[in-house]
Amino acid sequence: MNIIDTFQDLVGQVNEFVQPLILAAAGAIPFVEGEGAATIGVLGGINPVVAAVSAIIGNFVCVAVLVLLSARARTAVVTRSRARSGMRAGAEGAGSTTAVAVADRPEAGQRSEERRAKFQRAFERYGVPGVSLLGPLLLPTQFTATMLAASGIGRGRILFWQALAIIGWTTLVTLIATGVISAVR
Repeated sequence: MNIIDTFQDLVGQVNEFVQPLILAAAGAIPFVEGEGAATIGVLGGINPVVAAVSAIIGNFVCVAVLVLLSARARTAVVTRSRARSGMRAGAEGAGSTTAVAVADRPEAGQRSEERRAKFQRAFERYGVPGVSLLGPLLLPTQFTATMLAASGIGRGRILFWQALAIIGWTTLVTLIATGVISAVR
């Protein structure tokens, strides 16, 4: 049983007031996201508007938390790096031979490098709006948003474009799923 089947079973077993929470939780999972969560809801018989809104909220809350954490982590790393550079410059200016040890970053996995390269090519070509709006075709929104924040892009700008992408893609997929179900009936 995969994660989609698990969420579909869970949605079918819980009270109708809890179902939107299940869809929001599903929307927060990379590769499921708002589109997958909304589809789970529509297939589960939930009102398409409720399914879409729940999935959008879950996906966006996850992305917002990741953007805020990534931006803070980047700020901490940049501040620490600048402080070390300042210490080196001060030590060199005083004639000291003290060296600051810099730990080598362990090599990332091949898959991670491929994602990063794919993101970088798309970012150079399309910018923040394009990467955010087209990103779900390449990578989960959580990965795209985190990489944008780690690149130093402003949080507000990232969240604005990610919100548009999440709303747009989730709405589109919800309409398609609703249309397919209506056509099959």
